[in-house]
Amino acid sequence: MQALQMFTFSINHIALSVKDVDKSVEFYKKVLDLQEIKNTASNSKTRWLLLGEGKQLHLIPRPDAEIKTNKAVHFALATTNIEAFITHLEKLKIDYSDWIDTPNKDYIRKDGIKQVYFQDLNGYWIEVNDDM
Repeated sequence: MQALQMFTFSINHIALSVKDVDKSVEFYKKVLDLQEIKNTASNSKTRWLLLGEGKQLHLIPRPDAEIKTNKAVHFALATTNIEAFITHLEKLKIDYSDWIDTPNKDYIRKDGIKQVYFQDLNGYWIEVNDDM
């Protein structure tokens, strides 16, 4: 019997459809302090942001697309200073919540990781936690 080939994977990028790519780029720059990088794949209006460690966020303009989201569909980022990040959200007047939608409340998971959830301009959910 032939052995199964094993694959290893790492996250390369996250791609999101957005209504207004310029406003979305500014949101991610302002809120997450992401740096815009060159879209090396095409000459399209898709814009790329660097998430860190070579990982990217691709914002694909789809002004007429219907975007449906729920909190279970989210991406999560980790930071070393979640308290400072929560303060940053408050200064920007960005609402955040715990998993069960308690407004402006963080949550400490059973494993001790603190997390908050908030939405971008298109309704996508983002989790930020201190699992570093």
